[in-house]
Amino acid sequence: MTTRRPVTPEPIPMVDVTAQYVRLKEELDAAVSTVLASGRFILGPNVQAFEEEAAQYLGVAHAVAVASGTDALHLALVAAGIGPGDEVITTPFTFIATAEAIRYVGARPVFVDIDPRTFNLDVQHLESALTPATRAVLPVHLFGQPADMGRITAFCDRHDLILIEDCAQSFGATWGDRQTGSLGDFGCFSFFPSKNLGGCGDGGLITTASAEQAEHLRALRNHGSRRYAHHDEIGFNSRLDELQAAILRVKLRHIEAFNDARRGAARRYGEWLGNLPLILPYEDPAGRHVYHQFTLLLSERDAVREKLTQADIASMIYYPLPLHRQIVFRQDYVGLSLPIVESVAQRCLSLPIYPEIGDARIERVAKTLQSAF
Repeated sequence: MTTRRPVTPEPIPMVDVTAQYVRLKEELDAAVSTVLASGRFILGPNVQAFEEEAAQYLGVAHAVAVASGTDALHLALVAAGIGPGDEVITTPFTFIATAEAIRYVGARPVFVDIDPRTFNLDVQHLESALTPATRAVLPVHLFGQPADMGRITAFCDRHDLILIEDCAQSFGATWGDRQTGSLGDFGCFSFFPSKNLGGCGDGGLITTASAEQAEHLRALRNHGSRRYAHHDEIGFNSRLDELQAAILRVKLRHIEAFNDARRGAARRYGEWLGNLPLILPYEDPAGRHVYHQFTLLLSERDAVREKLTQADIASMIYYPLPLHRQIVFRQDYVGLSLPIVESVAQRCLSLPIYPEIGDARIERVAKTLQSAF
C-alpha cells in the first residue's frame, strides 16, 4: 500500500513581482527589446513619454523622472530652497528616506505624532510644532492612505509654508477628486519594485505645477545642466533610465486595474477577519486608499506573526522603530514622546497584498490568523 505524502502549500510572499511580470510578459519584453535595440539608454524618448503620461494620469502640469523616490524627496527640497537652519514638519512613522532627505539639505525634521486610525501625520499637532524656523510640511500618504490634505493645505496656506507630498506608497490614491501628488507644491513618488506602480529597479518622479520648478528639477537631476556642457549650479546624477521608463509606461496603463485588485483584496481580508480581536485598516471616506500595505493592529502581534511564519506565510512590521528612536536620529530627540506612534509601532502587522494574490491565498492567510487566536 502506497502512503501519500501530504501536499505542502506553497509559501505566500509579501509581494509577488514575478506574477506581475508573467501577466504583462509580452508587453514588457517588447518594450525592453525596443529600448535595447535603440541604443538610447539615458534621457531618451521613453523618459519624456513617461513623464507626459504620468503627468496626465496624476492631473499635474509637470512630472520630472529621477533615479529613486529618495532622490525625488531630496531634489524637491533643494528646488524648494530648504536648507540649514530650516525646519520641516513630518512624521516619524515612515521609511527613513523621508527624514534622510530633510537632513541631506541640512534642515531639521520636526516629528509629530500620528492619527491612530490612518497612521498619517496628525493635523492637530501642526500648530504646536510651528516655530519661526518652519519652512515646510512633508506629509506621507502611508500604506496607500492619503493624508488629510484639506487641513494640511489650509495650514500651509495660513502660514506661507511649502507643502511637499511623500507619495512613495500612494500612486493612484486620491483625496477628494484629486490624485496624491497634485495637491502640494511638489509630489514625490517611488517606483521601487514592490510599489503599486513598480519598476524593475529603482526609480522616482517629482510633480509640480510650476514650469520654472520643473525646469530647475531637470537641471538638478542632470548635474545642474540646462544645456550641453554648461552647468549653472551643483546638481546631481539622478536620471531615470530608458529601460525603467519603458517598463513603467507599460505598467502605468494597468495601474487602475492593479489598484482595484488591491482594494478588492483588502475587502476580502476584511470579510474574513472582521470578527477577530484586531483592528482592520481604516479607510478615510474623503480619500481613496490604494492599499500599498494591509496593516492590522493587534496586541499579540509577535505570537500571531510566528504562527504565520510556521505556515510559510510572509508578514512584515512597518515600522518597528519610529524615526525619533533610531540611532541616527535619537540623540537630537531625547525626551520626545509620541505616544500614538510608539503604541502603533508595537502592535502593527502587515499582511501579504498585491494585485495577483487571489482569493485562495487570502483565505489561507485569514484561516491561519483565525487559528492563531
